[in-house]
Amino acid sequence: MRYLLMIYSDQNANAEKTPAELDKMMQEYWAFTQEAKDRKVYVAAEALTPTSTATTVRVRNGRTMTTDGPFAETKEQIGGFYLLDCANLDEAIELAAKIPHAAEGSIEVRPIMVFDQATTA
Repeated sequence: MRYLLMIYSDQNANAEKTPAELDKMMQEYWAFTQEAKDRKVYVAAEALTPTSTATTVRVRNGRTMTTDGPFAETKEQIGGFYLLDCANLDEAIELAAKIPHAAEGSIEVRPIMVFDQATTA
């Protein structure tokens, strides 16, 4: 089953890290990514730019409205994700605990919904 592991952290705290701290964290991320690939559960992963580059889109009464930045005011922001194809939730949780930001932020693990591909004749 596929799971999305969303990485939440305080982007301001991340911006205050020293180059050495950032390098250490990136090495930990490379190691985690390699483990996921070695276990053959890796599907995809991406990092996101800061929330200052975000645009929130809403449609109300047929009118598209945009707002700069994320809609919700939160202490932690989503900074990236892994999409993994795990045997079960236990394996997804085990791997989520190994993501470096789990130690200072949080990792939300959510199953990917599977829709039936019904065909019409």
